[in-house]
Amino acid sequence: MTKSYLIATNDVVDETIVTRSRFICYLHPCDSTEKAKELIKASQILHPQANHHCYAFVVGSAQDSQGYGFSDDGEPSGTAGRPMLAVLQGSGIGQVCAIVVRYFGGTKLGTGGLQRAYGGSVRQALTFLQSKTKIAMVHKTLACQYSQVNDILHLLSMVEGKVISQAYQQAVEFELAIPWDKVDSFQQQLQTMSSGQLVLSKDNE
Repeated sequence: MTKSYLIATNDVVDETIVTRSRFICYLHPCDSTEKAKELIKASQILHPQANHHCYAFVVGSAQDSQGYGFSDDGEPSGTAGRPMLAVLQGSGIGQVCAIVVRYFGGTKLGTGGLQRAYGGSVRQALTFLQSKTKIAMVHKTLACQYSQVNDILHLLSMVEGKVISQAYQQAVEFELAIPWDKVDSFQQQLQTMSSGQLVLSKDNE
């Protein structure tokens, strides 16, 4: 289960000049690969004359080993996208897409110079990025008697959980979203309230 983590909340545009080449870094909140593709396409439309549109994105937490992507967009392999991704992951902020638009200034920077320029462009832009904590939620199901509903809803509000759906049949069936770090205490409170009768389902994430 992924713990709570920081996510980007604002857009940033920041420009740096390195040996007459312009590096314009765009940072955007981004929670899916599809969103990242839309942002990259928008950048290409906004800067049709640019030489490169390099990018890196993380759609989950910064430490997520799967939800990311990057591209050098014609720069020498390993000199743009990967250094940009490394800076994003090192920031500790997830759900963010970085696009660096380069206008070539006539002087080649070399492999090391490109890595420093692209990584540095993202690092500088990150100083303007705002973030908030995304609370990781666990989905659970719970069946109870009608007479227990109000008590359950009270306990749920105490742990800042949410009701996703509810079905009223012979018993009441809830689908709940509970903060991952409060599941155990919620279960203990349920058992105390019901003398051990109420038990949350196994993880249903």
